[in-house]
Amino acid sequence: MNNILLIILSFLIVGCVNTVKTKTDETPFNSEKELVQTDSIVQKKSPKPIEIVVEKDVPIHSYFKWMDSVVAVQNEKQNYIIDEYLIVHNNKWIIDTLAHTDYYYLMDKGVFNEDSKSLIALKKNQVLVIPDSIKTQQLKVELDNTYLDLNIPEFRLRIIQNNEELYNFPARVGQNGNRYLAMAKRNVDLRTRPGFGEIIRVNKYPTFINPRNNRPYTRTRRDDDRVTQLPAIPWLEPAIEGISHGQLIHPTTNLVTLEKASSNGCIGLRESDAWIVYYYAPLGTKVVFRYDLQGTDDNGDPVQFKNIYPGFENIKLRDVAREVVSEPMDHSSIQICDLKGIE
Repeated sequence: MNNILLIILSFLIVGCVNTVKTKTDETPFNSEKELVQTDSIVQKKSPKPIEIVVEKDVPIHSYFKWMDSVVAVQNEKQNYIIDEYLIVHNNKWIIDTLAHTDYYYLMDKGVFNEDSKSLIALKKNQVLVIPDSIKTQQLKVELDNTYLDLNIPEFRLRIIQNNEELYNFPARVGQNGNRYLAMAKRNVDLRTRPGFGEIIRVNKYPTFINPRNNRPYTRTRRDDDRVTQLPAIPWLEPAIEGISHGQLIHPTTNLVTLEKASSNGCIGLRESDAWIVYYYAPLGTKVVFRYDLQGTDDNGDPVQFKNIYPGFENIKLRDVAREVVSEPMDHSSIQICDLKGIE
């Protein structure tokens, strides 16, 4: 009997030793589809990014409709909301592509283009990466902390994000004077008004109308005396101190008018800069239109700007700019002026 018990005990001991050895010698798995065990913490591989492959060339005249369709499809599939701005900021090469459709940029390279709307915004087989939920939130925070800053006598419009200057663009502003505009049916003060506000309307499909005679037009004469179609770049409409005066932010087709008081109150930018401003200023973006005669040049040296609107020098806005742009605006008080000119 004792011999039988010894034999059984020996089998049990050998079995336990073999079991431990099998676990120790077990070859770790190396499958990308499986979970990775590290210090008792289960880690999953990052999900593969969502990619959209452009199936055919997308010209500028179809670009916004194409982008809207992508946004609609993705918002049906995902449990978070994206928009055109978030997709583009996750693929910033798109902004560069659109900016390089600028008429004068192409002319500097020896390329004459009569109709920018026919140029290709997205090429076949290009790939757009859709931001995931974490990246989407990061991009939203960045845009929420972005505002436009225009110093009228400096003729400069800046994009400020997290209190840092991202871009600095030459601009044209309103003339110092009054004129009868058929669109408004009255004499209008053409000076660009300073103040605080926000973007209340984004027009992706603008109609060009001459406010002096209230007549629409579709072609423009460039600085080189060539005639072309008008650019298909969205206009931005800000409300200043709760009132929209019709002083839109939009592209100009004549660079000679930049850094001058030459418009009917609007803020004009070159085409490439207007594309960039559009993508950094979605609906609700805060704006600061100030009138500061003192500033600095590119080297940081003090500069005194010409007083283009005598009397406006007493309007001081800089000290409270950051406070105002960080506060929500009461949309119920916004008034729309009847002046909608773009020149």
